Amino acid sequence: MQCHHSGAGRCWTDDSCHVNEQHTEGIQTEPKPAVMSLPATILVVDDQPINIRIVRARLERAGMKVLSAENGMDAIEIAETAAPDVILLDVMMPELDGIEVCKLLKQNVQTKDIPVIFISAQDSKQGKLEGLQVGAADYITKPIDLDETLARVNTQLRIRDGHRQNLELNRRLSDMRRQVAIAHVAEGIAHNLNNLLGVVSGYLELMRQVIDQPNRVEIQRQRMSTAVQRMVKIVQQLMSVADMDSVRKRPYVLEELVANAVQRFCEEIECKDVVAIENAIPDVVIDTNEELFEDLLLRVLRNSWESYERLGVHTQERKIALTLGEDPRARDRAVIIQVKDEGCGIPAEIRDTVFDPFVTTESEVGRGMGLAIVRHSIQSMGGSIALRDNPKGGTIAEIQHPI
Repeated sequence: MQCHHSGAGRCWTDDSCHVNEQHTEGIQTEPKPAVMSLPATILVVDDQPINIRIVRARLERAGMKVLSAENGMDAIEIAETAAPDVILLDVMMPELDGIEVCKLLKQNVQTKDIPVIFISAQDSKQGKLEGLQVGAADYITKPIDLDETLARVNTQLRIRDGHRQNLELNRRLSDMRRQVAIAHVAEGIAHNLNNLLGVVSGYLELMRQVIDQPNRVEIQRQRMSTAVQRMVKIVQQLMSVADMDSVRKRPYVLEELVANAVQRFCEEIECKDVVAIENAIPDVVIDTNEELFEDLLLRVLRNSWESYERLGVHTQERKIALTLGEDPRARDRAVIIQVKDEGCGIPAEIRDTVFDPFVTTESEVGRGMGLAIVRHSIQSMGGSIALRDNPKGGTIAEIQHPI
């Protein structure tokens, strides 16, 4: 590269029910619920009201708020409107059984994250697996023990709280990274623009000194114009990064996007047949932004091309290999695009910061946003980019994009 660089039983308890009603009396100590700012809300779903009353009494004594439903459709409606923290769901119910109710809950964006604990008379492994496979978080068999049920509810509340804390931590970390990135970019902008302004100032002074020599004035004017164009380019690059926050995507044939980017690249360098393309997935369509995708691939190709310059390799001898395939490592379907060169490789001193803005080995000022823009572009479309050493020398850039 450029040297810049996841039951038949009707009662939840037992056939007589009164045994566990007695069990709910005379208990002196309560297990502590998960720590919450507000009482946890538990939805109890069963077509037998006696079962709901028994479990309600136990949960309410533990400080929880209890909602109830006697059929599956009511349960789904309450789950959507009240957003309970945990759902205790009987498997055997008429019309819409617990399995179907759970499936519908998990398909609904409003309820899919609510943990469901199944209650069933079936104690078979197959029954438990069926419940877990449709998205249940836990499974309790009849006759249930009320203390055990409370403990399992509290376990789900703690898991839920831990998940929320992790989400909040990730949000804060993301904000911190963004702030650090902004500060880094701002520092780089200030440094580069300051240097370029110094260059312009210097050329203006030289022009003043040779004002009576038109040829020398023209030379300084051209140099000053080049410096100003670099300043304009920095501003344009920053504007393009800002525009990536609202990326619009639509289906495109991957092969056509790559061909367009390669054509633009060849026209830019005024050389033909310098990129050898190997495509194992000619008919694949990806959901992407055409301009962003072609631009990021063009930037990667440009880096590969320029990585030969430090080695003094003649343009006709420069080799760039571009391969397209499906990523076997991805959890969801994704394509992997590899751009290989045999240039100067990634210098050790910038290996850990290669995607940071303004990281470059170029001696000229006003450069170094290329790979930062590439990473921002591909991430805005749900993909990623990584660089690694080419065993033959040079660098391999791997771009992953979801299908």
